[in-house]
Amino acid sequence: MQILTSIKEIIDSYDNFIIDQWGVMHDGFVGFDHAMSAISYLHKKNKNLFIISNSSKREKSSIEKLPKLGFKQDVFIKILTSGEMIWNTLNKKYANYQIKKKCFHIYDDSKEDGINFRNGLNLEFTTNIDDADLILACTPFTNMQPIDYVPILDRALDKKIIMYCANPDFETIEYQNDKNIFCMGAIAEIYKKMGGKIIIKGKPEIDIYIETTKQINLNKNRTLAIGDSLFHDIKGANNFEIDSILVQSGIHKDIRNINKIMKNHLILPTYLINKFTI
Repeated sequence: MQILTSIKEIIDSYDNFIIDQWGVMHDGFVGFDHAMSAISYLHKKNKNLFIISNSSKREKSSIEKLPKLGFKQDVFIKILTSGEMIWNTLNKKYANYQIKKKCFHIYDDSKEDGINFRNGLNLEFTTNIDDADLILACTPFTNMQPIDYVPILDRALDKKIIMYCANPDFETIEYQNDKNIFCMGAIAEIYKKMGGKIIIKGKPEIDIYIETTKQINLNKNRTLAIGDSLFHDIKGANNFEIDSILVQSGIHKDIRNINKIMKNHLILPTYLINKFTI
C-alpha cells in the first residue's frame, strides 16, 4: 500500500476514476473544498469520472443534490446508487404480478429515501412481518438499535423471507458529532449470519460497477476507485479487479485498525491518502 499526499502522484496511471460520495466528496450537507478541486482537476485532465454510492436514495435524487453540495453534474459520465439498483431489481421481478407481494419496508419516514422509495413498485406494503413475502431494507427505523431488529429477523427467517438491502454500508460518519452510526448493511449482515438470504446490488458486489461503466470500453488496468470504506469501496474494487485509494479521513481513521482489517479480511487498497485532494 503506497501512501499518497495528492492524487497528482498517480494521475497519469489512470484514465477512469470511480468515486464514492459520502466521506470522500461531502458530509451529506456540505461538499469538501478539496474534493471539488480534485474533481475539477481530473475533469480538466479529460479523465472519465463516475460516482458509485451505497446510498439507498434513487439515482435521480443523488444527481439533483450534487449542485447543492457544490459539484457539477455534467462532469460525471454516470452517477449510480445501490438504491437505484435495488429499485430496478424489485421492479423487474415484481412488475407483472397480478396479485401483489406483501413487503415489509424498513425506512426512516423523515428521509427522502423513505416512503417515496415505494413509488412505482408493484408491491403491497405491510407493517406486520408475519404478513410479509419480502423485506425492503432502506434506512434504519428511528430510535432502533441493531439488537432491536432480532425479533423481526427471527420471524423473517422462519418464513424464509428474502431481504433486499438498498444500502449495504455497515456504518457511516455522523459529522455533527464525528461518530460512526450503523447503516442498513449492518442489519442485512446480521440476517445473513442468522441464515437469511439477502440481495445486495451495491458495493462490494460487482453488479453496480458493471452497470456504471458500461457506457465506455473500460480498461480495468487504467481504472481507479476512491472511497473511505474498506468493506465496501476497497473490497468492491478488489472484487472488480481494479486499483483503489482508501481515504483515511472517513470511516477508518486509525491506521492500526486499517492494517488489522486488511490483514484479517484480506482487503487490499493500492494506495492510502488522508483526503481526496490534489
